[in-house]
Amino acid sequence: MSLPRVAFLAPLLAALLISGCAVAPKNTNPIGDQVLPWRGRLALRIAADPPNSQAQSFAAGFELSGNAQAGELTLLTPLGTTAAALSWSTHTAVLRSNGEVRYFESLEALVKQALGSDIPVTALFAWLAGDNMEVAGWSADLSLHASGRIVARRMTPAPPAELLLLLD
Repeated sequence: MSLPRVAFLAPLLAALLISGCAVAPKNTNPIGDQVLPWRGRLALRIAADPPNSQAQSFAAGFELSGNAQAGELTLLTPLGTTAAALSWSTHTAVLRSNGEVRYFESLEALVKQALGSDIPVTALFAWLAGDNMEVAGWSADLSLHASGRIVARRMTPAPPAELLLLLD
């Protein structure tokens, strides 16, 4: 091979090798193919029901990966330690917390136990991806999605609830 050809191919080969090491931007995969974890803080506030009882609230750091069919949600304390780890697939729904392992019949039952309320997990993945998926009883505000803020509100069934996600 002549010297001019090698001189031309060397930068091209270097560019190909470097581009092969590039990392995809965080959290930009399609909904069904989510691989990289979503990270941030979540807060859930559930209105008082009946009206004379107290409202409930929950806040934690989180890491969410996978999709609505198979995934993992890790809830973190303010110090960054694991408070609970949820994992699910089409055949299992598992909660690991305080050294205990509990199995649930569905993802919905698992999430309700861990967070204290029903959360539409399929819609959650869509909302995180910027898709304002409609869910009966819920409305999501994605107007600040680009800056990493999502607010979803449940009006029905009672009691009303508000889910706030702040992404890292």
